[in-house]
Amino acid sequence: MKKLFEDIKKDIKFKSAGPGKKLTEETSKPVAAPSSSKQSRHAPSEGAQMAGAAALARIEQKPRPKVHTSQDAIRNQVKRELEAEAAALVEKETTLPAEGSKVKDPACLSVSGVYFTCPLTGATLTKSQREVHIKEAILMRFEEDDIEASVMMIHTFNKDREKVKAAVDIISKYVDNICKNPSEEKYRKIKVSNKVFQEKVRPVEGSREFLQALGFISVMLPVDGQEEEEEFLVLPEQSGDALELMKERRDRLQRGEPVRAKLDRQPQAFRPSPNAQRFELPSDFYNLTAEELKKEQQQRSELVERNAMLRTKAMREKEEQRERRKYNYTLLRIRLPDGNLLQATFYAWDRLPALFEFVRESLVDGWQPFELIAPGGQKLQESEEVSLVDSNLVPAALLTFAWDAAVQADIAAAGGKSPTLLKPELLEKIQTLS
Repeated sequence: MKKLFEDIKKDIKFKSAGPGKKLTEETSKPVAAPSSSKQSRHAPSEGAQMAGAAALARIEQKPRPKVHTSQDAIRNQVKRELEAEAAALVEKETTLPAEGSKVKDPACLSVSGVYFTCPLTGATLTKSQREVHIKEAILMRFEEDDIEASVMMIHTFNKDREKVKAAVDIISKYVDNICKNPSEEKYRKIKVSNKVFQEKVRPVEGSREFLQALGFISVMLPVDGQEEEEEFLVLPEQSGDALELMKERRDRLQRGEPVRAKLDRQPQAFRPSPNAQRFELPSDFYNLTAEELKKEQQQRSELVERNAMLRTKAMREKEEQRERRKYNYTLLRIRLPDGNLLQATFYAWDRLPALFEFVRESLVDGWQPFELIAPGGQKLQESEEVSLVDSNLVPAALLTFAWDAAVQADIAAAGGKSPTLLKPELLEKIQTLS
């Protein structure tokens, strides 16, 4: 934990426990927005800086800080906020297991852990790093494209999808009214204390940043019947071209999707081994904490002892299915015709087509038809949209690969050679299964 904390303090560097990339200030430069053409880069506008400062405040749900005009000040505040969040997550992940629980030797594990890839930076992340890393990458994107960053913020930082939709609909209505009535000032003024704004828009992180990116500025204005002024978000009158640009930005907001880290399957080739069916999984694979898992195992042992003679086959199958639901991931190995093994990590709810696609992409001649046979001789069907957990392939399984016999017979009759199996990049890193 201390090491990770120091890494973050040095330069917002998230260091993966497994092989992968590191995020630094040089490598974390965000990619250009796909929806806009490439332009020469200029210094961030004042609106972008204000949006970045407001984004930082919302991480801790604190009152908005005074806007800084220095990029370094914004970047340093990002570091401080994320240091605290990352340290808390790592401390939770590295908490010692309950007394008496068994700790697995990392050297004996079939895989070191579960890892993810950030779609914005390409960095490889652990489970505890992914959320903080993505937040940081989005906030840094304000320097590049404040519209895209605020859209990502709205759709990623907020977990309640219904609240996000409500806020997006209201903001879209603001834009529609302005575009339909460009000369009417009342449509270009949003009273911050307005009930709808307070209940539907303000609680959604990124909503104010998006309005500022559109050009709204905070102004204190007098209100009829009140002695004190109130805060309004005011948009200057827009030209025809600016109104068309607002519509395009509204559409980007409506099309926005959450930024999610992608599961890194960690493909690995192994030489033929008698240990192919032996699996030792790290705690990352479980949907329970170490203490909860220990308690569940004790209760299950007691239940088996009491009811061993009384359970029907249907009862046993139902219990096995319930046990499999305790896993978020599964580790699969595929034994190839030459005896080599191909290993990868999947979500437990991934479906069979995803498994076949992965195997096909790992083969030199993946275009040729092949079969995958599960333990017990069950032939898996690529066309079936069945999850891996429902196919009894969780939390780990050894599958058998076979080329389509009819196709291979035709190739042999024509004097063809047996197809090459794994791609060179996998064979170059082949290991011996311990």
